[in-house]
Amino acid sequence: MDHVVRMPLRFRLLENISLAMCRKYLFLLLLLLLPLNGEAQESQACAATISELRVILGDQTFPLKWEETTMDDGKPLVVSILEKNGNLFLEFIKTKEGLWAESIGVMCKSGSDIETRFTGDQIRLGPAANWLLRQALRRDGKFRLTRIGTGQLRIATNGWSGIFSPIAK
Repeated sequence: MDHVVRMPLRFRLLENISLAMCRKYLFLLLLLLLPLNGEAQESQACAATISELRVILGDQTFPLKWEETTMDDGKPLVVSILEKNGNLFLEFIKTKEGLWAESIGVMCKSGSDIETRFTGDQIRLGPAANWLLRQALRRDGKFRLTRIGTGQLRIATNGWSGIFSPIAK
């Protein structure tokens, strides 16, 4: 007794496609994916020192200390950009409470913003950091710095953002 094995429709459709046709569709698929790959590998301008940061920002007078102006508890965060051991160091101190967060790494231009990405090993959360921030940043994350007009900076991360003004030297 001969048994005829019936293949599902999707496989029967593939039986009628020649090797040349498969190559053609594969080539078209690769062409569609190339622009995505180009964006992913696009060279970013990154800085590991304060002087490099000022170069990629195009501003040699970019302030390195900022104070939060949008807090609702009367205790602004003070953000300092420092240089330690050949890396940029971002430090957040909550007024009257102490360390909120600090991270080390490089800062890269991302469009018109500056972004610092970090792993769980590169960030330290202090006693002033709330539970939500701890959960959002415990493994990895990023801080995005966006200039708002002249003299203001928005700093944002998962679940939090604030507007900052420079602190005079």
